[in-house]
Amino acid sequence: MSKTSKGRRAARMPVDSAVLMIRGDQSWTSEVEDISATGVRISRPADWIGQSGDLFVLDMLFGEDLNIHLDARVARISDDVIGFVFSRIPADKEIPLWSLLGRHADEQERWRNE
Repeated sequence: MSKTSKGRRAARMPVDSAVLMIRGDQSWTSEVEDISATGVRISRPADWIGQSGDLFVLDMLFGEDLNIHLDARVARISDDVIGFVFSRIPADKEIPLWSLLGRHADEQERWRNE
């Protein structure tokens, strides 16, 4: 989740979603805390292994009908959360993602260091 110019970033939308994080032959399950047009913040599993810049495949399930599968890079790590920035959103998942985000897709919010 990158900071945008003038201390603003894409607006985050709190969500309740399961996520499968995959890197090579390793995988972890967790929960999405929030999502924006540029990235996602995920609760960090205790056994998670990774570092800033690592590429993961994220498979997120929203409700019973929407599955969004995309590539994302680790942008930020803390003891509790992992911040990912989207690297590649498949064309067939762009419209479902923007529909999920609704008004958050185009909004920005003040950025603060967390």
